[in-house]
Amino acid sequence: MEQPFTRIGKRLTAICLLLGLLLAAAMLLGTAMGSSSRNPLAVIDLLRSLGHPDTTQFTIVWKIRLPRVLLAAMAGATLSLGGLVFQVLLRNPLAEPYILGISGGAAVGAISGMLLGIPFFPGVTTSAFAGSMATLAIVMLLASGAKAGGKDSLLLAGVMMNAFAGAVIMFLISMSQSSQLHHILFWLMGDLSMADAARIPLFALILPCYLVIFMLARPMNVLLTGREAAASLGVNVQKISLILLVTATFMVSVVVCLSGLVGFVGLVIPHILRLTIGPDHRLLVPASLLGGATYLVFCDLLARTLSTNGELPVGIITAMIGAPLFIFLLWRARQ
Repeated sequence: MEQPFTRIGKRLTAICLLLGLLLAAAMLLGTAMGSSSRNPLAVIDLLRSLGHPDTTQFTIVWKIRLPRVLLAAMAGATLSLGGLVFQVLLRNPLAEPYILGISGGAAVGAISGMLLGIPFFPGVTTSAFAGSMATLAIVMLLASGAKAGGKDSLLLAGVMMNAFAGAVIMFLISMSQSSQLHHILFWLMGDLSMADAARIPLFALILPCYLVIFMLARPMNVLLTGREAAASLGVNVQKISLILLVTATFMVSVVVCLSGLVGFVGLVIPHILRLTIGPDHRLLVPASLLGGATYLVFCDLLARTLSTNGELPVGIITAMIGAPLFIFLLWRARQ
């Protein structure tokens, strides 16, 4: 008889292989397509530095498109996994960093750091993390104090904090004479155009977060049964929840600093994957990473190619897809 671990291992391998191939295809298209389109096979040669590549195309592919595609993949993976973690911790399938106001809080911290002129790392990153943690604490406090204590109170608290964060951001911008204002306004809509090779090493800050969450996939399964039931099964609920909370908030804060406010990725991808591969987080964690990365690379490709008058912020594309899905899920939850 086949062991359960062997079955999980086979499913995990199949899922990672399929989603990995989709991600590779998305990254190839994202690197190949743009205002000066190239044949994907020619781009492969450029990436491998074969032959004698044209200097202009080599620069476009290596220094503009590839860093942007890598940033899109990392941001999509992080936001998707962050949404999955918050859905487990709050036991709410509608929880997501953007909807809960966590991304907005990180944006307040990041913009404050930018306007103060402090170094991007660790200054802006740290201020973004502080902003997101403060926002999350307020949302949780408001939701726990509500008599209903359910989905509505949590979502209302998140919407309120999102509105407050937006007001603070507009206040900071209106009071500033910084030459960065145009960039900040575009960044607020979710902007990957400022990706460059110099910031790729910051990815190393996020990779350990992925590993920590994957190692806690089994306790995440148990947490879904409820805090009391999880504690009775030997899970240190307070410790595991704190590690997941800090890890997810930190990696989302770093992504917000790099890509701005990209919403609904953490809602769309975990929900679709949960419907297709089931609730086991030993499968959902790696699937969310690969699926979220693929999704945002494709969204960024659409943002770059849909408009003939320049590119769109990728946050507009994700909102156009995610907002209707959020409304549908909220409507279905009320039925």
